[in-house]
Amino acid sequence: MIDEEITLKKLEVFLAFMRLHSLARVSEELGQSTVSIHRALHSLEEGLRCPLFRREGRSLAPLPAAYAFAKHAQRAVSETEEGVRKVRELAGFAGGRLKIGSLYSLTLRCIPQLLMGLKLRRPELQIDLTLGSNQELLRGLDEGRLDAIVIGLQAPLDDAQLLTVPLFEDEVHLAAPLGSPYAGRAHVDLRDLEGEKFITLGGGFVTSDSFDHAFRQAGYTPETIMRVSDIFSLINLVSGGMGYSLLPGRVAEFSTRIQLIPLDAPYASHQIISLLISKSRERDPNLLALAAECRMYGKGQRLGG
Repeated sequence: MIDEEITLKKLEVFLAFMRLHSLARVSEELGQSTVSIHRALHSLEEGLRCPLFRREGRSLAPLPAAYAFAKHAQRAVSETEEGVRKVRELAGFAGGRLKIGSLYSLTLRCIPQLLMGLKLRRPELQIDLTLGSNQELLRGLDEGRLDAIVIGLQAPLDDAQLLTVPLFEDEVHLAAPLGSPYAGRAHVDLRDLEGEKFITLGGGFVTSDSFDHAFRQAGYTPETIMRVSDIFSLINLVSGGMGYSLLPGRVAEFSTRIQLIPLDAPYASHQIISLLISKSRERDPNLLALAAECRMYGKGQRLGG
């Protein structure tokens, strides 16, 4: 058992002394008298039941035991500080950093606008942005590596643990190079493309799910010659004539060398771009500010549309 004389406060005093090697400097840094500092160190030795220092005149010189104990004391204090930070965040008391995850395809307009609005609301907030697939981002949120994610959903999410804030809906189109045989059409029947070559994103992306859904509706499996890991490479391959793809309308401004053609109604596929956060953290002031900014963005999209 840990002796009651061993407390976190005394460990902090001990670590400060091991760093500064002076009772007077520790006293100044911690705002305590030198007598209190000396008493804390002495009682820590009593709790450990072994000496940590030897006297050299009015000074204390650390023994080897003190250096060995300092490593463990530092880990104990650091772990406690991290635990306090996480508990405060879970209880709704915000930290100074927010880790947000998003899709690559939202980085042209949506995410920059959200982050600028969030910084206006909370100028002191530091933001880490992680880009990835739906699958990667959902895993990051579930494991606590991300505080919030903005992703595409094919249907409203039924998860009692998550709070969902919809921003806008996006329609999936046929992506074709300029001058393709389908370029002049107002919309396209996917059955007309049977036999054409296609490129798509790898598994885990909402756009690859939309691709599979649309072709299930069309009743055939397309000839997929390549799967890529990011939407920018996919757009470049389509624009270079390597094949066709299905892409959401939001990517139209990423390249002027592809054309997005609406699909006929039977193959229509929509993505609901949504903010997801854990309901256990919905009182966090940083996440409240982000959710408010997402609602404003969504309102602007509906008014603009």
